[in-house]
Amino acid sequence: MNSRRYTRKSFLATLGLAAGAAPLFAAERPRNRGVGPGFKGPLGLQLYSLRDSFKSDVPGSMKKVANFGFQYAELAGTYGMAPDKFLALLKENGITAVSGHFGYEMWRDKPEAAVAEARALGLKYAGCAWIPHTSPFDEKQCRAAAATFNNAGKVAAAQGIRFFYHVHGYEFEKHGDGTLLDLLFQETDPKTVAYQMDIFWVVFPGQDPVKLLEKYTHRWELMHLKDMKQGVKLGSLTGGTDVSNDVAIGAGQIQFVPLLRAAKKAGVKFYFIEDESPSVMTQIPESLRFLETIRL
Repeated sequence: MNSRRYTRKSFLATLGLAAGAAPLFAAERPRNRGVGPGFKGPLGLQLYSLRDSFKSDVPGSMKKVANFGFQYAELAGTYGMAPDKFLALLKENGITAVSGHFGYEMWRDKPEAAVAEARALGLKYAGCAWIPHTSPFDEKQCRAAAATFNNAGKVAAAQGIRFFYHVHGYEFEKHGDGTLLDLLFQETDPKTVAYQMDIFWVVFPGQDPVKLLEKYTHRWELMHLKDMKQGVKLGSLTGGTDVSNDVAIGAGQIQFVPLLRAAKKAGVKFYFIEDESPSVMTQIPESLRFLETIRL
């Protein structure tokens, strides 16, 4: 038997836990996943992807996000936690919250409150993911939303935060020679209102995300990356479909090479995986592996 004596310090050093060293398991945690020689990101996760997990276990769910390898996140609420507590939990897990979604009514009626919460969470971007409307979405509702977004953008900009709108598909109703989405772009101030392209909700209505990136270059600053099951019928303007139609990135019908090339040229600044499917825990690693190997 080796008679060498081990002090507590030498034992911890053997495990990689001595002063100045990262804990063993944290050191083994993969970081900056999903980027590679082709796709550079920066890439995060929309936390809504794990909404069911967050509802029952916020700290445990945040660890899952970190263990996937994400360094960035987009928020969709704080699951009952005060913003400062939620921010502390993010920092504890080495995650930076870049952006967050807040309700349309809050932006319309209390934009200062939305901005205050965004600041408390350390967000760079704060936006809206859905315009409550009667179907079909029409010009009157579109113009009202544009006015709300312009005001929200001014309030947010005064506090150093960039306001954005997440396109959801119903905005592609025809209007003149274009669509109501064209009207929304025309009626919102590019100095204070940015846009987030959710590629699923552009493809599902039968639109071309590459052409939209080229048409409104430098206005798309954020992007949701997700894929759509092969065979799903396109052309619906409902803004909704079965969540099982979300599949791992690279496994569906969306063509990512031209899309990501166009996104880079258009000036997209942050990308977020959003997976709403019941298979999210297995699909996220598949999506990350695909993005790591993609060639642009």
